[in-house]
Amino acid sequence: MKNFIQRAITGILFVAVLVGCIIGGPLSFGFLFCLISALATFEFCNLVNRQEEVSINRNICTLGSIFLFFCFFYYGINPAETGIFIPYLALLIYLLVSELYLKKKNPINNWAYSMMSQLYVGLPFALLNVLAFQNNMEISVSQYVFILPLSVFIFNWVNDTGAYCTGMLFGKHRLFERISPKKSWEGSIGGAIFSILAGFALSYLFPIMSTWQWIGMALTVVVFGTWGDLTESLMKRHLGIKDSGNILPGHGGLLDRFDSTLMAVPAAVVYLYIVSLL
Repeated sequence: MKNFIQRAITGILFVAVLVGCIIGGPLSFGFLFCLISALATFEFCNLVNRQEEVSINRNICTLGSIFLFFCFFYYGINPAETGIFIPYLALLIYLLVSELYLKKKNPINNWAYSMMSQLYVGLPFALLNVLAFQNNMEISVSQYVFILPLSVFIFNWVNDTGAYCTGMLFGKHRLFERISPKKSWEGSIGGAIFSILAGFALSYLFPIMSTWQWIGMALTVVVFGTWGDLTESLMKRHLGIKDSGNILPGHGGLLDRFDSTLMAVPAAVVYLYIVSLL
């Protein structure tokens, strides 16, 4: 009972802070997700450094995620300023070249995990800015649209809740038993149906896209969010751990809370780009 109350309080505060900062405007949005990106990257580095013959620079990788987020944030506000990304490229080169001089046991592993900290953790959080700032390239101005990044979290939350409830009631056929034994096809289908209903609701409340485009967005987040969840589960199984951290009482680490987001955000960016071409 005590653990349930702890989880409930943490969950309510987590959602309240997340939603409040996204709706609050670009500054609160940028501050929150830059902080989350930094902490999640540091958490990832701590996890992989537990492995034998892996020793990546946590501080440089974390700095890289912070700067990458800032680059996309600044580019979102000032779409003409593409030169902001140059220092980040220099940082990536440093991560590669530094292994030549550190004389560590397995530089290949260090290279791989250092780059993964940027691609798997840093980049998805940075891409939230692509959703948040909608640019008009003809006049080089941008507008902060909070509902697009928020919708990714809404669809993920609705999908998780719907999948859990449907799976508890009807779940019989395992979705991916080798990695996540509790997930079922029935639960996944139920979560997708609830997410489609959420897409209908958002199309009514925020008619910036057509109903079918909102539904397409919902299904994109559901499919890739599920893969994101499974990806983190596979990583934790490989590392032999239950939770990625303990920063959120009763909920584990940040990677545990944002596992679906890490794959859903890039997929949502690609989806919206394709929609813009149609």
